[in-house]
Amino acid sequence: MTVTRFAPSPNGPLHLGHAYSAVIAHDRAMEWGGRFLLRIEDIDGTRSRPELAEAFREDLAWLGLTWEEVPAQSTRLASYDTAARNLLERGLLYPCTCTRAEIEALEPHLGSEGLVYPGTCRGQTTDPGRPTALRLDVERALAEVGEVWWDDEIAGRIVADPREAGDVVIVRKDAPASYHLAVTLDDAVDGITVVTRGQDLFPATSVHRLLQALLGLPVPRWYHHGLLMDEDGKKLAKSRRSGERGYGLAELRRAGEDGPALADRLRRGDFPAGITLASA
Repeated sequence: MTVTRFAPSPNGPLHLGHAYSAVIAHDRAMEWGGRFLLRIEDIDGTRSRPELAEAFREDLAWLGLTWEEVPAQSTRLASYDTAARNLLERGLLYPCTCTRAEIEALEPHLGSEGLVYPGTCRGQTTDPGRPTALRLDVERALAEVGEVWWDDEIAGRIVADPREAGDVVIVRKDAPASYHLAVTLDDAVDGITVVTRGQDLFPATSVHRLLQALLGLPVPRWYHHGLLMDEDGKKLAKSRRSGERGYGLAELRRAGEDGPALADRLRRGDFPAGITLASA
């Protein structure tokens, strides 16, 4: 059975890019008589707002989508802790106290996920008085599992290249898990068979595939769709307040826009004025 999901974080309103992703994931499941799941990724500290999670449900219903809701991330903290302890005990994680400013000062190279951490704290004794994250030692991890690959429904079989992202954070200083660890464990527990998400997360998939190999988790397929771009040629994103600049689903809903009609337009590639699709 095909099982897909839409997993937004309630730290900002949804925009048309989210709607496009949700419609694709929903339709792929429905096409094969499968299941479309909603999972709220709500472990972003005080930025996670319950009222936004409720707005997300209203947005999806307004679009005419149907779904099954699974437990939110905040109910799954024990599983994240267990997995992180497993990796730590195997010597695959190391503590890191570096701040973003300190990393930038080292002039690291820019990789698929932004600044690539240069491994400053690897093998070093860290200051116990400073906030500490746990990073994945990618080289040790690859030495343990060897080459891994994953199947993308557009690009075909891909050899994972987690080195491109560097030693990513697995346990954040301010949260019980990073996106990488939480989403990988959640997709396994929820039985996701096709991970449907934007092309911008293509590089992160190599990290997630490595974590699946390390933790003995099932391996889904991936479908990385193109991204919706605004009139400035920038992708719609919460960080650019796209959910509040005329592209927000709640905005459009309150303005009386026809939700199912909008979903059908997104399916056809008939995007609102100023919106274009950057192909995958």
